[in-house]
Amino acid sequence: MREHAQRLQGLGTTIFAEMSALAVRTGSVNLGQGFPDTDGPDSLLEDAVAAIRGGANQYPPGRGIPALRQAIVDHQKRFYDLSYDPDTQVLVTTGATEAIAASLLAYVEPGDEVIALEPYYDSYAACIAMAGGRRVPVTLRAPDFRLDLDELRAAVTPRTKVLLINSPHNPTGTVLDDTELRGIAAIAVEHDLVVITDEVYEHLIFDGLQHLPLTAYEGMAERTVSIGSAGKTFSVTGWKIGWITGSPSVVTAVNTAKQFLTYVSGAPFQPAVAGALALGNDYFGTLRSTMQAKRDFLCDGLQSLGFGVHRPQGTYFVTTDIRPLGHTDGIDFCRMLPERTGVVAIPTQVFYDNTEAGRPLVRWAFCKKPEVLEEALTRLTKL
Repeated sequence: MREHAQRLQGLGTTIFAEMSALAVRTGSVNLGQGFPDTDGPDSLLEDAVAAIRGGANQYPPGRGIPALRQAIVDHQKRFYDLSYDPDTQVLVTTGATEAIAASLLAYVEPGDEVIALEPYYDSYAACIAMAGGRRVPVTLRAPDFRLDLDELRAAVTPRTKVLLINSPHNPTGTVLDDTELRGIAAIAVEHDLVVITDEVYEHLIFDGLQHLPLTAYEGMAERTVSIGSAGKTFSVTGWKIGWITGSPSVVTAVNTAKQFLTYVSGAPFQPAVAGALALGNDYFGTLRSTMQAKRDFLCDGLQSLGFGVHRPQGTYFVTTDIRPLGHTDGIDFCRMLPERTGVVAIPTQVFYDNTEAGRPLVRWAFCKKPEVLEEALTRLTKL
C-alpha cells in the first residue's frame, strides 16, 4: 500500500477528535471543542423545518440561494457600511472551513508562502498543505497576544502570496485594532498580496470593542477574501453555512475551486440563515452580553484556582497559563486532566509551529450552559 501524499505528513487526527473521544471515555465535561450546548434562535430552527417540509432539499444555486446572498449583502451594509452586489460579490460555502480551503486553493501555487498568525485554527495548516503552500507563522505572544507589525513585515519574502488573518482570533481571543489593521493593509498593498480574513467571531466581541473589517481599509477591497459564517453567530455549528464576500474577480476565483469541493450544500438551512441575519439588534446584543458573562464566570473561576488567565477580547475561548499550578507542558496536562478531574481542555501548543511559545498554554471553551461551566470548575478543584 503506497503512503499518502507527503504534503499530508504530520496532519493526522485532529486534537479535537482525540480530546472529544477522551471526554466520552472518561465522562468528562468537555470544554475542549468549540461548540455551544444550546441551539440557536427558535425562528431560525423553525425556518429550517419549514424549508425541509416545503421541498428545499435539492441542489441550491451554485453561489447560494438569492435570499441568502441578499441577506449577507444587507448584513454587511447594516453592520459595516460595506456595499456588495449579491450576484457577483457573494459566495455561500460549506462553512468557513470550506471557504478557507477554497480560497487557498484558488490563490496558492505549490511553493507559495502563506503567512498566518499563530497560534492558528488547525484547519489553516491542513488547507495550506493541501494547496501545496508553505506555512510561515507570525507569533502572537502571551500575555497580550498583540500583532508585531515589524515581525509581520519581516516575514514577507518574494515567495509570499497570501496573508491569512483571523480576527477575532481563535484561540487567543485577540481583536485586531485599527493600528494593526492599517499595518496589515499597508504591507499587503506594498507587496501585492492576497489577504484571506477569517471573521467568523465578528459578533462575539466583548468590553465594548468593535469588529473592523480589513476589506474596508485603503487598497484592500480588490485583494481581500472576507469569510463569515452562521455557525458561531447563531449556535448552529453543525449546519456548516459560511460565505465569502469580495470583488467579482475574488468571488469567481474562489468559486472556481469551491464548485469542485462540495459544489453546493445546506439547501434547507440557507433560507433559515437568511432570515436569521435580519434579526433585530436585540438578538446580537444579547448574544454578546450573554457570552461575555460566561467568559467572565469561567475566567474568574480559573483564576481563583490558580491558573494564569488571559481574558479574551472576543471568540468563546479563554487561554490559560498552567505554570502557576506547577505544570509546564500543555499536552501532558490536557491528557492527564480528564482522568484526574473529569474535565477536557485543549493544549494550545498544537496550534503553534513555534511550539515553545505555546507549551504552557491551555484553551477552554466557555460557550456552554452556566451549570456546565460551574460543574467544570467544581471538578477542577481536584487539581
